[in-house]
Amino acid sequence: MKTSEIISAWRKILRGERPALSVEITRECPLQCPGCYAYDDAHLGGGITLRSLNDRKGRELIDGVLDLVDRLKPLHLSIVGGDPLVRYRELEEMIPRLLDKGIHVQVVTSAFRPLASGWAALPRLNVVVSIDGLQPEHDVRRAPATYDRILRNIAGQNITIHCTVTGQMMKRPGYLKEFLEFWTPRREIRKVWFSLFTPQKGDQLPEMLQPHERARAIADMMALRTEFPKLDMPEGMIRQFAAPPRSPQQCVFALTTQTISADLKTRIVPCQFGGDPDCSSCGCVASMGLAAIAEHKLGGFIPVGAIFRASVKIGQARAKSATRTPSPEEPLRVLS
Repeated sequence: MKTSEIISAWRKILRGERPALSVEITRECPLQCPGCYAYDDAHLGGGITLRSLNDRKGRELIDGVLDLVDRLKPLHLSIVGGDPLVRYRELEEMIPRLLDKGIHVQVVTSAFRPLASGWAALPRLNVVVSIDGLQPEHDVRRAPATYDRILRNIAGQNITIHCTVTGQMMKRPGYLKEFLEFWTPRREIRKVWFSLFTPQKGDQLPEMLQPHERARAIADMMALRTEFPKLDMPEGMIRQFAAPPRSPQQCVFALTTQTISADLKTRIVPCQFGGDPDCSSCGCVASMGLAAIAEHKLGGFIPVGAIFRASVKIGQARAKSATRTPSPEEPLRVLS
C-alpha cells in the first residue's frame, strides 16, 4: 500500500468512516459448502437469512452498487456473495466503472464459470478463487466448482488462490505443502493465501481446528513461506494466528471494514462472518494481516495499533457530533 493510500485511509477513520467495504451482491450460489458462514442462520443476526433477502439483478444491481460506493467512498471494495459470478453480466459492466473511480476491487468466487477474459489485465483488480483443499476433498465439498472446471475457467487469468484450512486437512501431515505443490507452479496463480476456519461460538463442526492442529498449521505456514514464494504471507502475519484479536472491538479489520448484504441495505456485524464469531479461534487472513501492521512500532517505539485506536475514538466522537472534516495535517497531529 502506498503512503498516500495510508493517509487517505487514516483521514476516513478520523472522520468516523470505514475505508473498506465488502458487499454480498447476490444471495445465490450454486454450491452448498459445509461450514459456509454466509448461509448460517445467524449470519445476519437472526430472524432473516441471506437466502431470504430481496437481492437485485441487472441495471438495478449495477446502479445500486455504484450508488453505494459513491455514498460510502471506500478505498477498497470486496465483492462477495453467494457467488458473485452468478451475476457475471452485471460484474463485467460494473468492475471497469468501479476501477475508474480509483478504488481497489477484489472479487471472491468459486470460479464455477469462466472469468471475463479482460480481467487479467485490469489494474487494481484482484480475483480471489476459493479452494477447499486438495482435489478429492474439494470436489466433494464444492461441486459443481470442481478442480477440472476451475482450471478451465481460470485459464489465462491472474488470480489469488485462497484456501481455508480445516480440521480435516490438518489430520494429514504435509497437506498444506501438497496444496502449494499443486497450485503454485501454475502460471495463472499470482499468489496464495491461507486462512484458518473460524467458527461461531458454540459450534461443534468437523471443520474446526483443535489447538494442536492450529499450532501445526501455523508452524507449517512458517516453514512453507520460504519454500514457496507465492505464499504471500509474511512471518508477522502468520504469527498473529497464534493470538488473534480478542474481540471485534480489538480487530482492525472489523473496525475498518463495513459489510453490506445482498439487499444493499442490511449491515453485517460485527464483521464479515456475522452472527457471534468465536474471535479466540479467528483465522481470517485479512484480520491477521492488519493485526500484524497494528503490532508494528513506528521508530521502534510507538505501536501502530495504539495510534489506530486513538484515531478510531476521535473518528467515532466526530461522527456522533457531526463536526468538521479533518484537515490534511490532522493525521500528523494524531501521531504527535
